[in-house]
Amino acid sequence: MSHSNKPACPAPTTRFIDGYLSYLLARASHVVYSEFHAQVQAAGLSQLEWRLLATLSDGDGLTIGELAREILSQQPTLTKLVQRMEKAGWVLRGEDPADARRTLVFETAQGRATVAALLAQAKAHEDSLLQDFSERDVTALKKILRTLISRSDAS
Repeated sequence: MSHSNKPACPAPTTRFIDGYLSYLLARASHVVYSEFHAQVQAAGLSQLEWRLLATLSDGDGLTIGELAREILSQQPTLTKLVQRMEKAGWVLRGEDPADARRTLVFETAQGRATVAALLAQAKAHEDSLLQDFSERDVTALKKILRTLISRSDAS
């Protein structure tokens, strides 16, 4: 009788991470952004600059704290980024009309022009990624993601 030093191969099983929501979300985010990253770089923007300009593209001003939460950045990093982007003419800081103690960050016309083509490219990229899914599935996916995000925002 011969003994092998090889361990017995267990029956194939699904790995924990293959069903773990946090892992799946992180991987999906990485896949989606990696494909779009080249377009962001070609426009001369960093990932954080793109996220900041895209977040401000609706015209509403946000505080540094709100922006940090929205674009997934630390507040000190974002403060320095806003200062650089203000010098470049892409954003400006102004007083909150509802509360003079608060400062809001707004996108300038130059910032909007810088990000306009990228917004259209981002939408086309998203459409391409989701083309094999039904509208119902896409709506459900986005609703689930927004619900998860809102839980974090509430805490």
